[in-house]
Amino acid sequence: MKKRIAALLLALSMMTSTVLAVSDSYENFVRSGAYDGQFPDVAVTSPFYDNVAALYEYGLTVGRADGTFGPEAPVTVGQVVIFAGRLRSLYATGAPEEGAAFPSESGTVYEPYLRYLQSLGVLGTELDGRYGDAATRKTAAHILANTLPEDALPDINGTLVEQAYATGYFIPDVTADTEYGEDILSLYRRGISQGSDPSGTFYPDASISRGALAALLTRLVDPALRVTPDWDLLSYYSAQGTTWGDLAEDAGFVLSPASQEEVAADVQYMLSQGSDTLTLQFSKVSAVTARQVMNQALSAVKASCEQCYNAVNCTYDTVTGELVLTFSATCCTSEQLAEYRAYTLDAAIAVHDQLWADGAITASMSEYEKAKVYYDWICRNCIYDYGAGEDSLSHIPYALFHDGVAVCDGYTGAYNLLLKLEGIQCAALANTSHIWTVAELDGTQYHIDTTWGDSSGRGTDYTYFAMTARQSWKFHSW
Repeated sequence: MKKRIAALLLALSMMTSTVLAVSDSYENFVRSGAYDGQFPDVAVTSPFYDNVAALYEYGLTVGRADGTFGPEAPVTVGQVVIFAGRLRSLYATGAPEEGAAFPSESGTVYEPYLRYLQSLGVLGTELDGRYGDAATRKTAAHILANTLPEDALPDINGTLVEQAYATGYFIPDVTADTEYGEDILSLYRRGISQGSDPSGTFYPDASISRGALAALLTRLVDPALRVTPDWDLLSYYSAQGTTWGDLAEDAGFVLSPASQEEVAADVQYMLSQGSDTLTLQFSKVSAVTARQVMNQALSAVKASCEQCYNAVNCTYDTVTGELVLTFSATCCTSEQLAEYRAYTLDAAIAVHDQLWADGAITASMSEYEKAKVYYDWICRNCIYDYGAGEDSLSHIPYALFHDGVAVCDGYTGAYNLLLKLEGIQCAALANTSHIWTVAELDGTQYHIDTTWGDSSGRGTDYTYFAMTARQSWKFHSW
C-alpha cells in the first residue's frame, strides 16, 4: 500500500512539474496590487518611481521592514537572487513564492530561491561564497539575463547595440575581458538596460542600488517599460563632411620628381590638397621631358579614377624649368567637372550612409565583407554603356551615380570611391583596354573587377570579386 501511495505521489509530482513548464507565460505577469505611495521614500519625481510601483503591483516586493523601499540602498547578491526567483516563479506559476518551495539547509532567506533557480539551470554554483556580498551591476546582470527563458525576451535592440558597441564609443566599459560581459550586452539588446550616460556606460564593477535593480526587474516583466537607447550612430558611421582631399594619401611632395613613383606621390599630394594643378621644377625641360612627365602623371591620376580626372594638359618653360600639369576630364569643361565631382562625392556618401543605416554594413564586418557589399551594390545599380564614346560621361563615376550607366573606368571609379569612404586602401589598375580595382582587404591584396562582375547578364557574378593576382591575370593581363 505504501509503495502505491509513493508511486501516486511521484506521479502527481511529475504532473505538477509538467503543468508548471507548460504554464510558463507572460500572461502570468498580472499587476494584482495597486501602488498608492506605499513607500514614502520613493517620490513621484524619482527616476525609479514607475519601476518601484510596478514591482509592488506585480507582488515582487513589499519593501523593507520599516515600510520604506530604499531606492538608493545597496543590495546583496542573495537579495538579487530572491528577486530573480520571485520573478521566475511568477512567470512560471502566476505566484511569486510558488517556486521557492525548496528547504533552506543553511537557514538563509535566499537559499530556497537559489535552489529554485539552480533547478531550472538559471544559475549554477558560480556565485557560491558571494551571496552575502554587495551585488555589483555585472553580477546582477548575470543573474537577470538568465532569469527568463531566452525566447521570452525578444532581441529588440540587436542591430543597434551591435553597431554601437563596435564603434568603441558606446558601452565603452564592457569588453571581451569583462566578467559576465555577454550577459550585460544581452540586457542592452533586449531593452532591459541602456546604461547610465549618453554613451551607455554600464559601470560593471559598481554596486547596484535597489532602485536600479527595480528598473531592470520590471523591464523584464513589462515589455512596455523596455528601453531603446537614444544613440546617434550616424555621427559615428556617417561619411558626411568627407572631402576629395581626404581620400588621397599625402606621401609628401617632390619638387623635381625623377621617377614614376615620385610623380605618383606628387599627384597624390595634389589631390590631397583638393587641387587640379601640379607645379614642378626642373633644371631644364624639353618637349621629351614634358611628354614623359605628363604620361607619368596621367597614369598616376587614372589610378585614382574615383577623382573623375582622366586627362592632363602640360605647359612648361624651357628657360626657368617650370612645368605645370592641369588635370581635367575629356567629357566636360572645368566648370562642369567641378559640379560633377561635387555631385559624385555627395551621392557616394549617401550610398555609404544608407548601407550603414540599413544594417547592410556593420562595424563588426571585415573589410572583405564590406567590400563585397559595395561590389554587389555597384553591380545591382549600374548597367554597361555599350554606346559610350571617348568623350562620354560614362568614363567617370558621376554617370554611375547619376544615371546608373558606366564603362569600366566609371565602374571602377565609383567602386573605389565607396571603398575609400570606408577607409579601405585601393587603386585602379589598367591595361591598354580595361581598368579594375586592386584593394587591400584585411591585410591581403585582391583584384576586383566590378565591370565584369556586372556583365554576365545573370546578376552579380562573384567570379571577379577578390581575385588573386594570378586569377586576375587569366582574365586581363597588365
